[in-house]
Amino acid sequence: MTPFDFTVTAADGTPQALDSLRGQALLIVNVASECSYTQQYPGLEALHRTYHARGFSVLGFPCNQFGGQEPGTAADIAEFCTVRFQTTFPILAKINVNGDDADPLWSFLKQERPGILGTTAIKWNFTKFLVSPTGVVVKRYGPETTPEAIAPDIVAVIAGP
Repeated sequence: MTPFDFTVTAADGTPQALDSLRGQALLIVNVASECSYTQQYPGLEALHRTYHARGFSVLGFPCNQFGGQEPGTAADIAEFCTVRFQTTFPILAKINVNGDDADPLWSFLKQERPGILGTTAIKWNFTKFLVSPTGVVVKRYGPETTPEAIAPDIVAVIAGP
């Protein structure tokens, strides 16, 4: 099983099979509009624009589990991202990343790449997972890791073995 075997929900409520992205490297991020890490949106967009033509996409999953920092509707969130940050990468439906109702993709990502000391729980917004074009969950990054710091890993994953 790989992330490409999951179906997620787009911001408009329609199912989105990640199989359509098979063969691309992905950076999967839980995002929030009212978080101190929201300033990472421009960096995420820069990664998406820089490497998209080389087979890379950022996927943003809004999450309201941390301090209520993503209170809006899917439409509010999409508008915020496109107007304020001119995002072109997909912002999907709001999800939970922890708990019994955690999104299945996120449960899988956490099991594949646990955090420090083997913990699987997501600690805060803007946790990121880098997925190779073959579906291997290569690395997990904490919220404090900036998109710019991830660029060398993206280049390596796109280049392949």
